[in-house]
Amino acid sequence: MRHFWNLIFALGLMFSLANCGINSNLMFKVPKGESASADSIPLAPKEDYRISVDDKISFTLSTNNGKKIVEGISGVGDAKGGIASGQEYLVRKTGSAELPVIGEILVEGLTIAQCEDSLEKRFAEQYQEPFVQVKVTNQRVIVFPGNGSDAKVVPLLNNNTTLMEAIAQAGGITERGKARSIKLMRREGDERKVYTIDLSTIEGLKYADIIVQGNDYIYIEPNAELTKGVLKEVAPIISIFSSALVIFTVFSNF
Repeated sequence: MRHFWNLIFALGLMFSLANCGINSNLMFKVPKGESASADSIPLAPKEDYRISVDDKISFTLSTNNGKKIVEGISGVGDAKGGIASGQEYLVRKTGSAELPVIGEILVEGLTIAQCEDSLEKRFAEQYQEPFVQVKVTNQRVIVFPGNGSDAKVVPLLNNNTTLMEAIAQAGGITERGKARSIKLMRREGDERKVYTIDLSTIEGLKYADIIVQGNDYIYIEPNAELTKGVLKEVAPIISIFSSALVIFTVFSNF
């Protein structure tokens, strides 16, 4: 009987050690007593997005202040003349992009409107009354919807994508996710600020329309799966000890 209880004690010890690895995949845990409120987060960007290094931009160019674009929409005239579009251009580490005809131009730190003005001035050296439209094509947010294996990189197809739209594009909140604990991590200056948002009640509806920004992280905290984790960690140990117990019982009867 003493050996049996020793076996049970050893099993309990192994169980405790295995338990240390349960839910070790959970990220961005907040220390007890600390919190990050969403009260101070702006519902809309304080300023227009500024182009940064490693962004990809594309542009459309038309002469005569965009006359060909209007004619193309209305069906009047030849819409093809004087328009260039479709190609993407990388903003290099120097902050410049190499564009056709005008060559290298500094775009880092410019808003979209400022970049358009700069391109129009440069293209004016070659074209008559150029009309330029610029778009950043690789803006995206990363969404963890409550289960790490379902993480998504969501491209921002427009400048007014809301938090709710980004979560919906990622497939919504998973069954394991906590709607009351959604962390929005946004780079502000040289650091990322963390805001915790509660969408579990109707009072959180005002936060659903927050405008997300390029390179935001949206982390929906998952519920800890203690039972499943314990069974997964302990099952091999139980199997080994069960086999050992059978062998011990057989030999003890001789």
